[in-house]
Amino acid sequence: MRLILPAICILAACTSGSSRMAGGEEPSGLRLEVVAKGFPEATDLQPLPGSDGVMVVLQKGGKASWLRLADGARGTILELPVVTSSELGLLGIAFHPDFEENRKIYVNYTVREDGLHTRVSEFTLPPGDPAGRAEGERILLRQEQPYSNHNAGQLQFGPDGMLYVGFGDGGSGGDPENRAQDPSTWLGKMLRIDVNDRQGELPYEIPADNPFVGREGFRPEIWALGLRNPWRYSFAPDGRLIVADVGQNAWEEIDLVAAGDNLGWKVREGSHCFEPRSGCTTEGFVDPIFEYPRDKGQSLTGGYVYTGKRIPALAGRYVFTDFLSGRVWSLALPDEVERVEAKEHGVTGRMVATMGRDAEGELYFADFGSGELLRLAGI
Repeated sequence: MRLILPAICILAACTSGSSRMAGGEEPSGLRLEVVAKGFPEATDLQPLPGSDGVMVVLQKGGKASWLRLADGARGTILELPVVTSSELGLLGIAFHPDFEENRKIYVNYTVREDGLHTRVSEFTLPPGDPAGRAEGERILLRQEQPYSNHNAGQLQFGPDGMLYVGFGDGGSGGDPENRAQDPSTWLGKMLRIDVNDRQGELPYEIPADNPFVGREGFRPEIWALGLRNPWRYSFAPDGRLIVADVGQNAWEEIDLVAAGDNLGWKVREGSHCFEPRSGCTTEGFVDPIFEYPRDKGQSLTGGYVYTGKRIPALAGRYVFTDFLSGRVWSLALPDEVERVEAKEHGVTGRMVATMGRDAEGELYFADFGSGELLRLAGI
């Protein structure tokens, strides 16, 4: 049973002191500019709304910092006592759509409390330069984690104002308890909740148009199911959700995910049979729009649709990379869910666990090993 070494490396003790790839390849076809140093084991990278040229950087060990790109000034906005073994730690951050008015932030992190648990919590950032220390934790979601891997960790607000929370299948390898297809658990699912209201004893409201509301046996927070480890996901400018789902041992996949979709894990890995190994059903499953095999990479790091101006050749294309091979691709999103080709742009020579996109739409890579943040400057 394989525990997805590349995925464990993403959030564990991997290092990268050289730009040369494990397979001997040199970076090619890409131009990257180092914009900051000193952020080892970075797990998320997001612009601070309303602040010109300021990014927020998360580190696996529990620290969230602001960084002003123009002069390198930085400060700490949050420190949490997290569990950091394997893929555990401080894993994702999102800003409320009305952040500039209410100063609310949301983080995904792991703690030990009667076992391992993921917390999704709300904090408030007081005024500062450009932000003070977060305060006033309000826990929204608690999810027990049966293993220390496949936690996912991304948080994103959609254009509908709802918070989307991706959970991995709970870990080990091969989803031994078939959680991704079990509608009674959040594991292996994409959730959608409204943080602006409360419903009964819940600290959030379940949107009435969630696809499984009122359906027997289903947790009503579920938006989509059949995910393995949706480590990074984002929304396209047209509002569609793009999920990069890390594979088991053969295929990495990118999916366009809509309400009620079943992505097929663990019956399928990508579009290929996993259990059973052949003759598996395809009925009711949504195919990936792109997948790649092990000879191209072993741990997918999802990115963003490029909306910047520096690299016209990438305009409107979804850009993503692989943590171990360092390869970078882009693809044009199809109008419907159908297979597309991706263009390969070279290799970074970096262990990129997360990408970021600033307020101008320019893209960044965070090198998990060296702690450097790099801007994509050309292809």
